[in-house]
Amino acid sequence: MTPSAILILIIIYFGTLFYISHRVSRKDDGNAAFFTANKNSKWYLVAFGMIGTALSGVTFISVPGEVGAASGEQFKYFQFVLGNAIGFIIITKLLLPLYYRMNLTSIYGYIEQRMGLYSYKTAASIFLISRTVSSAFRLYLVVIVLQRFVFDYYNIPFALTVLISLLLIFSYTYRGGLKTIIITDTLQTFFLVTSVFLTIYFICDKMDLSAIGAFEEVKNSNYSKIFFFDDFLGSKFHFVKQILGGMFVTIAMTGLDQDLMQKNLSCKNIGEAQKNMFTFTGIFVLINIFFLSVGALLYIYANKNGIAVPVDLITGKPRTDLLFPEIALNHLSIIPAIIFLLGIIAATFATTDSALTALTTSFCVDFLGMDKTENSTKKNSVRKRHFVHLGFSALVFFVILVFNSINDSSVVGMIFKVASYTYGPLLGLYAFGLFQKTRNVNDKLVPFICLLAPFLTYLINENSKVLFSGYVFDNELIVLNGLLTYLGLYVTSSHSNTRISF
Repeated sequence: MTPSAILILIIIYFGTLFYISHRVSRKDDGNAAFFTANKNSKWYLVAFGMIGTALSGVTFISVPGEVGAASGEQFKYFQFVLGNAIGFIIITKLLLPLYYRMNLTSIYGYIEQRMGLYSYKTAASIFLISRTVSSAFRLYLVVIVLQRFVFDYYNIPFALTVLISLLLIFSYTYRGGLKTIIITDTLQTFFLVTSVFLTIYFICDKMDLSAIGAFEEVKNSNYSKIFFFDDFLGSKFHFVKQILGGMFVTIAMTGLDQDLMQKNLSCKNIGEAQKNMFTFTGIFVLINIFFLSVGALLYIYANKNGIAVPVDLITGKPRTDLLFPEIALNHLSIIPAIIFLLGIIAATFATTDSALTALTTSFCVDFLGMDKTENSTKKNSVRKRHFVHLGFSALVFFVILVFNSINDSSVVGMIFKVASYTYGPLLGLYAFGLFQKTRNVNDKLVPFICLLAPFLTYLINENSKVLFSGYVFDNELIVLNGLLTYLGLYVTSSHSNTRISF
């Protein structure tokens, strides 16, 4: 598929999103529509659209790529997904009722009422930093693909490719915000899900495999091992570590994250929000099985046709993230190439547009107090929100450039590694608030505790083999980070005779 054809496809794709944005937001540019979609979202649209937001281009490219990584990952990621599913259920039964009962716009309002102003600002700041970094990582992966297969052909520098991508996202989200995203993400998730199934079909067709034949091929390959129970101390892939990591990463990165929770809070009531989450969880688990199957089929196809894993142009090392685009764009026909592009663009921009909206919402509500002090329809308030939205777009731009200069590993691994450090304090804050209802924190010490816990976590992780008889941490590192935060809050807190009711 030629770079010009890819560019035309991208233009048509974004033209469709601009049209949808214009239709949805033309009569409502107020902050209520931007922040909460006027609390009138259909639960089934939210559930389906959340798939695109939760998966992102990282799942689309990096997860299939890791199936055949030299470290022998195979289907071990599915253990993590099962942990995710447990985490989603906990969010549905524990956190969503709390948020609805308190009628929150920003979920960090809970921390303000439970612990105080310093704790509140700390929680919101953790989210802003965490989501900015993780969103930049996700967008970075897809921009690399677009750069390599499209924009290098036109001698357009990487920085300009990133800037164009972010400006396109800003252009169709800055007015309608969440109200627009509920609709556009539904469309983008449709492209993503369709592309996964059709990619499997075209690869199987290329190898003359039926559905049953493909299943047997994957099952009998060297890529299909799911459960790892050997070497609990030294292996990152052990079942228990992956389940715990998946569960707590999900609670932190979804349940304590304004981005995905903002969509849930746009439903009419708690009943619809919970239906949305249960439906979403089932689809999420199923679609990840197919992503891993795509990965196995890609490596089987590559081995049969002598296709090597592409190397990173900066480091010169094999980069598994690029195997899927390499095969889809250079070794299959034009229809699979188009389907792949629609899938990866949909996955990534569904994540990034949602993240920018959530970042804007959190800053406007948690730091500018727009839900408390200003009429949401005032022009100056809306204008201020536009500047905040643009500011976070610029911040993501600079983070991507920094990451591009230093990255030499799989993006999916990097995202969860960073999340263990940045989201861990949020986990500790909410756990303390929910389970220590007769203790009051020392509010002014909370920011220092939330800085100290990740630092101690880093030191423990670096020396875990010595400290714990060869134990190696993986995604369960977030549990340690949250526990250290929890302990710090407990030690510095005081007993109260009054039991807190929320």
